[in-house]
Amino acid sequence: MSETIGQLLAAGNVAEVFEWGSRVVKLYRSAARKPTAFGEAAIHAAVEAMGLPVPAVWGVLEVGGRWGIVFDRISEGSFAEGLARLHRRIHTHPADQFGRLKSRLATSIARAPLLDEQQKQILLARLADMPEGDRLCHGDFHPINVLGQTSQPMVIDWPDACCGDPAADVCRSYLLLKLHAEDIAEPYFDAYCGTSNMPRTRILAWLPYVAAARLAEDVSDDFERLLEIVRA
Repeated sequence: MSETIGQLLAAGNVAEVFEWGSRVVKLYRSAARKPTAFGEAAIHAAVEAMGLPVPAVWGVLEVGGRWGIVFDRISEGSFAEGLARLHRRIHTHPADQFGRLKSRLATSIARAPLLDEQQKQILLARLADMPEGDRLCHGDFHPINVLGQTSQPMVIDWPDACCGDPAADVCRSYLLLKLHAEDIAEPYFDAYCGTSNMPRTRILAWLPYVAAARLAEDVSDDFERLLEIVRA
C-alpha cells in the first residue's frame, strides 16, 4: 500500500473522510463495517456505470483495522444551486437492480423507537398502498452530498440508493432541508416540481412515512418536529 492516510476532510456518524494521495478514502469508524464498505463500493460502481456525476471508486481497503473505500477527490465544497435539476437527472434512470425504497421505509418504521405499535401498524398499512416506482433514488440527497463546481457537480454517499418512487426520494430531501437548511427547502421543492411537472401533493403524500422512518436514525435534535409530522 503506497499511499498513507492524510488530513481529515470530513466526519460523520459512521465514517470519516481522509486525504489519500491525490484521492480520498472514506473510513468507517467500526471495524465491523467490512461488509458495508464492500456493499457501498458495489452500489457506487453500479451508479458510476450509469454515467451519473459521481466520483470514481477505486477500491476497498483496510487501514489501521478500519475498512474504507477510495474515491476520486472533488476539488470544491458543497453547493445547493442546481440541486433540484441534479436530483431530477438521477430519477431518470431505472433501478431494478437495487433494493426497494418502500421496503427500506417499512423496515425503518418498524424499528423507530419513539412510535408505539399501533402507530407503526397504521403507518405500515398505509405505506403498503403507496406507489412502488422503478426509478433510481439516492436515499439521502442533500447539499452536503453534492460536491464540485456548479457546472460539473458530483453526487457522493450512495449506500442508501434504492429503487422506488422519485416523489419519496424528493420528500426525504425536502424534509432534511426543512429541518437543517430551511432557507433552500422551498426553492428546491418548487424547482423540482417545476422541472419534473410533479404535483406537490404527490411528494407531500410521502411525508408521514419519510418522517417516521427518519425516527429510526440518530435524530435527537429533530424528534419532536418529526413526531409532529407523523401525527399530523
